[in-house]
Amino acid sequence: MSFDVGALVTARGREWVVLPESNDVAELLVLRPLGGSEDEIVGIHTGLETVESASFPLPDPTTEMGNHLSCSLLRDAVRLGFRSGAGPFRSLARIAVEPRPYQLVPLLMALKLDPVRMLIADDVGIGKTVEACVIARELLDRGEIRRFSVLCPPHLAEQWQRELMDKFHIDAALVLSGTAARLERTCLQDESIFERYRFTVVSTDFIKSERRKDSFLRTCPELVIVDEAHTCSAAIGRAGQKRHELLQALAADEDRHMLLVTATPHSGKSEAFRSLLTLIDRELADLPEDLSGDRNRAHRERLARYCVQRRRGDITAYMDVETPFPQRVSSEDTYALHADYRTFFNKVLEYCRESVFDPGIDRRRQRVRHWSALALLRSLGSSPAAAAATMRTRSTTAEAETVADADEIGRRLILDPDEESVTPGADPGEADESAAATLRRLAREADELRGRKDLKLQRTEQIVRELLREGFSPILFTAFIPTAEYVAGHLRKRLKEVDVRAVTGLLPPAERESRVRELGEQNKRVLVCTDCLSEGVNLQHWFDAVMHYDLSYNPTRHEQREGRVDRYGGRPRVRALTYYGRDNPIDGFMLQVLLRKQQKIIKMLGVHIPLPMNSGMIEEAFLEWLQLQQDAGTQQLDFEFVEPHRESVELEWDQVAEREKKSRALFAQHRLQKDVNDQLVDELAEVRRALGGVEDVRGFATRVLRANDATLTGHDPVRIDLRESPRPLREAIGRRERLSAVFNGRPQRNAELLTRTHPVIEGLASYVMETTLDRRGRDRETPASSGRCGVIRTGDVSVRTTLLLLRMRFHIVNRGRDGTARPLLAEDQVLAGYSGSPGDARWLEPEEIEPLTVALPQSNVAPEIAQHHIGQIVANFHDLRPYLDGIVDERAEALLDAHRRVRKASRAGVRYLSVDAHKPADVLGIFVYLPTPGLT
Repeated sequence: MSFDVGALVTARGREWVVLPESNDVAELLVLRPLGGSEDEIVGIHTGLETVESASFPLPDPTTEMGNHLSCSLLRDAVRLGFRSGAGPFRSLARIAVEPRPYQLVPLLMALKLDPVRMLIADDVGIGKTVEACVIARELLDRGEIRRFSVLCPPHLAEQWQRELMDKFHIDAALVLSGTAARLERTCLQDESIFERYRFTVVSTDFIKSERRKDSFLRTCPELVIVDEAHTCSAAIGRAGQKRHELLQALAADEDRHMLLVTATPHSGKSEAFRSLLTLIDRELADLPEDLSGDRNRAHRERLARYCVQRRRGDITAYMDVETPFPQRVSSEDTYALHADYRTFFNKVLEYCRESVFDPGIDRRRQRVRHWSALALLRSLGSSPAAAAATMRTRSTTAEAETVADADEIGRRLILDPDEESVTPGADPGEADESAAATLRRLAREADELRGRKDLKLQRTEQIVRELLREGFSPILFTAFIPTAEYVAGHLRKRLKEVDVRAVTGLLPPAERESRVRELGEQNKRVLVCTDCLSEGVNLQHWFDAVMHYDLSYNPTRHEQREGRVDRYGGRPRVRALTYYGRDNPIDGFMLQVLLRKQQKIIKMLGVHIPLPMNSGMIEEAFLEWLQLQQDAGTQQLDFEFVEPHRESVELEWDQVAEREKKSRALFAQHRLQKDVNDQLVDELAEVRRALGGVEDVRGFATRVLRANDATLTGHDPVRIDLRESPRPLREAIGRRERLSAVFNGRPQRNAELLTRTHPVIEGLASYVMETTLDRRGRDRETPASSGRCGVIRTGDVSVRTTLLLLRMRFHIVNRGRDGTARPLLAEDQVLAGYSGSPGDARWLEPEEIEPLTVALPQSNVAPEIAQHHIGQIVANFHDLRPYLDGIVDERAEALLDAHRRVRKASRAGVRYLSVDAHKPADVLGIFVYLPTPGLT
């Protein structure tokens, strides 16, 4: 005998639901127990075991009578237990986070694309990871993909892995340089990691190598998410070109889904943005440079289908839902160089001038010395520790064979160091013992400036004390590893009552994360780090202040640093402190030319604009400064040298800002946004109705626990003692006897966040459904609240009123472009109500039903009277069936309409071919409300 998907069958002494994975030919039925969870799914061979069709019986008033809590508890247990939601957003039943309405806009956009290829470029801290993961989970739950990979920088891999597991219940394997060999040992012969493991988080730089790339391309999953996508632009140096070549090869498969995630899609270069767009659609490379005006409306609307980019101001109040982003308070503080430090700075300047302007060297050696000198001055402005380390280290550019190689290495490692924050080195590596001796002597002098003569460090200690006194937990960002360790060591000695730790690129990503988490558990904490933590890492739960101990040549880096704490879900108020030397010329250039201009643009546009790094203005200004000082025979340290460059810099940056201003129109999506909003209003209301929200979870858990003799004390967190509760309940939630819980926000230490998919809530829902619906368990003692039927007297009705709790199952057929049908099982539940008798029922509107779910009894009902009322309804239930079948049919039509409305594929049209309802609906509960005598 064959069984349809969603059919109810009986086997092994209980009822089961047939799942889509079943195979009639192989005589294999994949079944989930009725009211059970996915952990209880089994496979049964019909040739070996007996499986028969089953019908869900009506409640038996003699054995299944409950009390006034029965209706609400059973209703909430059913809907919180759903994992195969009937609505068009199937993923929302399976995730442990309730996305903000604005975070569902990319999902709706994605469901209109086939394949799904999008650029998600929302501002820092808005939640791009959640947006991408929701899309991945949705495609997975629809059966449109079976596997996916996340490509990201290695230091973000564990954060992605944790996010996927904690919020989306997806167990992903980490594919990094240190894990790949171990994963490969688990593979069968000729099987790749990506065939063995359905979900992977992969280091982009690891997989882009020639040795790894071909294997990845051969077995790459159907969906690829690319985090920090701006680093994969063809216009970002050799490393970026290699990453871009990998993504181009992935995009060549026209069926592959791709999500590009970045907060800085332009990276200061229009060609970088264009190279990302070609990964979405090759034809987007032909878009006009200027997309303004009515003549380009079609181009703008076309691009808006694939790209979403919003500022915080766009979504702070969205669809009448407020998103409480932190309030960022920005300020500045300064220091002055110690007299001995100024003297030493002058010595270093003299060395740099002599080195760079040596007429006896060729162009390549001159560029090596140029970058070495810039590295030396940059580190000297950071700390004596960084300066000494730089003087003792061979220049990174020394191995360059050409001028171009030296310039590429120098710009990458000195102007905008990568997340490793390596010491770039100042020794040009030439056979010049005199120069080497000079550097060694200067390094020893730099060591003498540590501590007391380092007024930058001394003032920092005062600032950190002030921040701690005001209740802040600060992060100090430095440019160099030696500086981070030097500053952390000083603060650790001086702030005895505070836990101070350094995190740098020397630590592997796992240890960085572990150190940050351990620090976050301390009452008073200070983190000193390099820019290894400036991108992608979420620190808002433990820290709420950022101090730029070292300014960056790239102002975008400052926004990225501050974005680690200024994020949704963080503290209500965060501090951002820009720190610079009043007489430090390196700080002067970055502050006056770069940061001040960036601040003006942010104020004008509401977003940060990456520095147009291709201008070469920093090197030019540096060389001109050295030349001017040599010509003038002066060693004056002031900011005047930046003035000649201000006009050219501002002109170029103004052009970039103007292009960005126009580009905002590309992502405004006014017409699309209205369509999205209209759909979201309807669909979100339906999702909340079907699945329940945060308060539904809190109310359900509270009622179940108290009805089963648990003791609850406190609020956020709630302390729960279950020692007096029934053993089956404790077993259902993992044999727990005590726990501390919150239902919203981030839990404190030793507390748990209970969402609808948390094992405790799943266990409570399973316990209620099992004790209520499993007839085998009715012989043992069950709580009075676990009944499928009940009768109360209440003043909330004037005539006898009955509520029926129905569970419906639907078979949704989805057909892909290849013609393959994908059957999906969907479940829904609804309360139907009527007044009067079954033969003369007046059916209630939804707004009449909801208040009855919280009605309280006002007088007792004798057991024999209660059984009489329920028995009368059961005996005459045939009079109600036609109306209930009509409810099921109406719901099936509504589901079909919703799926068609949301999913309009670009190539194949609407792919949901049918929604078949299984009738009759299961009647889970019958609850009667009688008017209180004397109140009618």
